[in-house]
Amino acid sequence: MEYKQVQQIAKDTMEYAKNNIKPGMRLPDVREMCERKMLELGADSFWYWDVGAFVFAGDETTVSVSGREYITSDRIVAENDLITIDLSPQNGNTWGDYARTIVLQNGIVADLDEISNEKWKNGLLMEDFLHNELMDFAAPEVTFEELYFHMNSIIKEKGFVNLDFAGNLGHSIVRNKEDRVYIEKGNRLRLGESDYFTFEPHISEPNSQYGYKKENIYYFDNGKVIEL
Repeated sequence: MEYKQVQQIAKDTMEYAKNNIKPGMRLPDVREMCERKMLELGADSFWYWDVGAFVFAGDETTVSVSGREYITSDRIVAENDLITIDLSPQNGNTWGDYARTIVLQNGIVADLDEISNEKWKNGLLMEDFLHNELMDFAAPEVTFEELYFHMNSIIKEKGFVNLDFAGNLGHSIVRNKEDRVYIEKGNRLRLGESDYFTFEPHISEPNSQYGYKKENIYYFDNGKVIEL
């Protein structure tokens, strides 16, 4: 499979999850539903520590943890809830990587303009803003480190904090997870030296119990950054 096909598995699974998450479901059930759907759609495995779907809800959405240590909690999805789903399908050695934070409102996943909780809405709007800024700022000659400093300065300027346990904002997409390089301080490789890279800011307002995440894979076509 091509990268675009595997990433589409993740995108289609996210839409399936949005249509099928219901109040009263346990997070392990949400995870199992997502992983089963990815396999049905053509994934043959999950590249990130064999976890296909990282699922967090409510005040767990601020948690940032390596896949080596991740355990899906037994939390129950509430009628009004904030849920982050991070998907890692694989076919052969080809990866997908896609995450969204969604809002359940009166038992149904709400569109952005329908969200009544202003804090949650502002968090999701900030994620959109950061991804739009990436589209404007990223270029093949920009280094991973330059992107790291630029985006973290905007996160801080807008009154948010970076929650990532390692402080990074994304990574290259490769065939072996040990070969990844990160959007982090000290990485002076140019973005254009990677065929594909993720951008996945995990953010929160200071001292908030709620976090937000949006992840896409990007690449360059004739010097222009494109979402996979």
